[in-house]
Amino acid sequence: MKFLLVEDNAELAKAISSRMKFDGHVVDHADKLGDAIAFSETGEYDLILLDIMLPDGDGRSFLKQHRSGGQDTPVIVLTARSQVSDRISMLDLGADDYVTKPFDHAELQARCRAVLRRKAGKGKTEIELGGAVFDPVAGTLQIGGAAIGLRNRELRLLELFMNAPGQIFSKQKLFDRLFSIDDDASENAIEVYVGRLRKHLEGCDLRITTLRGLGYRLDHG
Repeated sequence: MKFLLVEDNAELAKAISSRMKFDGHVVDHADKLGDAIAFSETGEYDLILLDIMLPDGDGRSFLKQHRSGGQDTPVIVLTARSQVSDRISMLDLGADDYVTKPFDHAELQARCRAVLRRKAGKGKTEIELGGAVFDPVAGTLQIGGAAIGLRNRELRLLELFMNAPGQIFSKQKLFDRLFSIDDDASENAIEVYVGRLRKHLEGCDLRITTLRGLGYRLDHG
């Protein structure tokens, strides 16, 4: 999944990004309110981790604008404010959860998983399609009862396809979802990951179809 991290503390941001990337997520980092707004307006994210105290403004204004614009991307607030009134105000503005600094990174990861499960509308996040069982939160794939080992970006690519079977994804769209702004990669990398994923799916009824000039589509049956 793709996260937007809004945090001006460089050391903390690096630690959070490393943890999330280790879990297989793509992370874009903004250390200013203006950058966060620009990222959110031009990119698609599955989750936003939002610091409140930023050098060029208050993260709560970002949250308010985000919700007033009809955006439903889950937001977890990272805050040093521990007063109950502060927490209530952030939840009332539309935050899905909050974590008080300093926090344990394992707790933050658990809260991210919980929020994503709630966003999916269920406690169980498995997707069953064409003989494959995929859990995007746990990052697991089973075909015929056997666990298939996938690399992080292969998992995220499969997640996009499994959430929208039959939908055409352009190479640019897939690239934007699989790589962060800081990643050194080209769109040609998508062909490599699609090729690898095709091999992993050979034991089920799913196939990735190439549509020349348009992109890729997951078909089944």
